[in-house]
Amino acid sequence: MTGSRATDPSVLVVGGGITGLSAAFFLARQGVQVTLVERHPSTAIMPQARAFNARSLEIFRAFGLEEEIHEHRSILADMPEMIGGDTLAGDERFRIDMFAQVRPGKISPSDWAMIDQDELERVVRARAETAGADVRFATELVSFEDDGKAVTAVLRDLGSDTESTVHADYLIAADGNRAAIRRRLGVEADGPGVLGHAAHFLFDADLGSALRDRRFLLAYFDQPKTGTVLVPLGRLGRWMLGVPFQADQGESIDDFTEQRCVELARTAVGIPDLELALVPPVPGWNRMLMDVRIGAHVAREYRAGRIFFAGDCAHVVPPTGSFGANTGIADAHNLAWKLAAVLHGHAGAELLDSYEAERHPVAQTTMDTALHILDARHYAEGDEATRIDEVTMAYGYRYRSAAIRTEPGTPDTSVEDPRTPSGRPGLRAPHVWLERAGSAASTLDLFTGSFTVLAGPESTEWTAAAETVAVELGIDVAAHRIGDDVQDPEKQFLKAYGIGASGISLVRPDGFVAWRAQEQADQPVQELREALRGILALPRA
Repeated sequence: MTGSRATDPSVLVVGGGITGLSAAFFLARQGVQVTLVERHPSTAIMPQARAFNARSLEIFRAFGLEEEIHEHRSILADMPEMIGGDTLAGDERFRIDMFAQVRPGKISPSDWAMIDQDELERVVRARAETAGADVRFATELVSFEDDGKAVTAVLRDLGSDTESTVHADYLIAADGNRAAIRRRLGVEADGPGVLGHAAHFLFDADLGSALRDRRFLLAYFDQPKTGTVLVPLGRLGRWMLGVPFQADQGESIDDFTEQRCVELARTAVGIPDLELALVPPVPGWNRMLMDVRIGAHVAREYRAGRIFFAGDCAHVVPPTGSFGANTGIADAHNLAWKLAAVLHGHAGAELLDSYEAERHPVAQTTMDTALHILDARHYAEGDEATRIDEVTMAYGYRYRSAAIRTEPGTPDTSVEDPRTPSGRPGLRAPHVWLERAGSAASTLDLFTGSFTVLAGPESTEWTAAAETVAVELGIDVAAHRIGDDVQDPEKQFLKAYGIGASGISLVRPDGFVAWRAQEQADQPVQELREALRGILALPRA
């Protein structure tokens, strides 16, 4: 059967994981008509990530979602520890705090969110729909065509078996590590590839006698195979077990029958007669297993015409460092404001070229860093990966593109230590505690979806110039003079942003410094106008 819907979206998002849902949410909040389709009947119940770093929380904070995310934190939030041993019932060989070395400390107003990915997906989906996104689960992409002017896609509603055709200005492929859309377009990926396989399944059981009142976020066991992982889920009594298998030695996910899964769980727990019930990892599935591939690769291109690749479709990294889902959220954030600017007529289409220019190098460095943490240095290219810690990788990566006015003398490195920020263009705008209307506020709280000018206390003309240029270009530019409407009680702003008392920092909608002027300019309107025209790929007057 065939049918159609009357309203075509500006952007079609394919994939309802955290990257796709975040993209739909960010776009809808910026006034873009967006449709998301996902072939599964609902969000998953098996989390692929157990926590999200403070950079992701900073992004959601800008959209007013941070507090709600913390309200949905996992029941495991107060036990961020990893344990190891032979089996759960056996002796504990080690216990470590998984987040002791990766908390942001003073560099962020946010902290890690101890929320399972499946729960975060439900939160973001609800907010995306509230913002106006058309979210369709149990809907698959049948075919698509990019004619250079628009993307035409045929969708199938799996519940009614009806097909419809939509026409979108752009398509975001967030369809996961199988990357069907990217592969169909012939875009290859580079990297070590698949590093390992594991059979993951859920089960319900009372493990009280093996737990002995212990609590943990993640456990590694040597039985039934070295590298076996046991994870408590958000619902009490529900567990996920991951058992490695050697695909290169002829083992297959098909070898894991339901009875074998029961025996594997009993062995890992250390209770031979344990009573348990297997649970489908995705509601509506008729199979109990997921073949989880641990891999590492980055797509050669992040764009093919009007189609963009984001999340695991564009890059796959090992779980070490907890970079995967967080990197996908950052992809969506970077791309969404640019699509919104172009679709609203506030930027030239060339702005979209900066998505690949900025995010591809970040993915490459992230992959190398994750591989190094995995102690697979022979996979990582270059020595820089050995010098990048998780905090620097999450908050200190550097963008270079036409959407950044890179300064002469900028170091030729992919990252900067965010603990000692320089405020240079291309880097995340530093967090500094300020005072606004008598209350503490981060500099990051001043970035609410538009370009933002932060001016020094002795600046007399920059904020007025921002108002003038905003009207001329027809865009929103927020302007704050630190020391006027916003106070700097700890006197850290100028140092963190690397400007003088009469200078400014121009921050993009995604919270990255796009340009700065060290001091007051002779012609501030002209300088700010030229900077914004270049960043937004607008023609010169």
